[in-house]
Amino acid sequence: MNIELSSLEARVIGCLIEKQITTPDQYPLSLNSLVAACNQKSNRHPVMDLDEATVQNTLDQLARRHLVIEKSGFGSRVLKYQHRFCNTEFGTFKLSVHELAIVCELLLRGPQTPGELRARASRMEPFADVTQVESTLEALRTRDDGPFVVQLPREPGRRDSRWAHLFSGPVAVPPPAAEPAGVVAPEAAQTGARLERLEEQLRELRAEVEELKRRVP
Repeated sequence: MNIELSSLEARVIGCLIEKQITTPDQYPLSLNSLVAACNQKSNRHPVMDLDEATVQNTLDQLARRHLVIEKSGFGSRVLKYQHRFCNTEFGTFKLSVHELAIVCELLLRGPQTPGELRARASRMEPFADVTQVESTLEALRTRDDGPFVVQLPREPGRRDSRWAHLFSGPVAVPPPAAEPAGVVAPEAAQTGARLERLEEQLRELRAEVEELKRRVP
């Protein structure tokens, strides 16, 4: 794999893939729409506050690498942009619909567990269960032209390991935390981890509600 994206390039590519799948009637995206997509408060981590000049500069960099092209609609003077990251007639890099949904979520939100990926990526392509997510991740990890993802060591207080994409280069993987044999994590630590996940989910739901309110005329 010879694709290496900066954090801004990963956000732009992720947004273009997401909108191509979820709002195909609005794709390709204008610069204004892409800036809004990059700065969304829902389904993004970290939340960014990018201006048009920064996004335009990132698009120019991606265009020079033939990962984005400009498109103009019939009778429209507004330039629009579409990705050539994968699944196009311009290259041989192809992903299945499930692989694409997972890669998109990892580009937009960073490392996630299979359970988190199933909940979030299903808005683009439904997954029957977590096992299907795990098999898709394994396929991305073992591809002949990959690997495209890596499994991170399980963090204390988490039941499952997170997975990260490799389109921004190797991921620094810290050594797993040593735990004495036969000793389980303290109940307080487990409770704290659960509360942290619940708070994160609550923040996401609030952001999504605000997003829906803005869309309703």
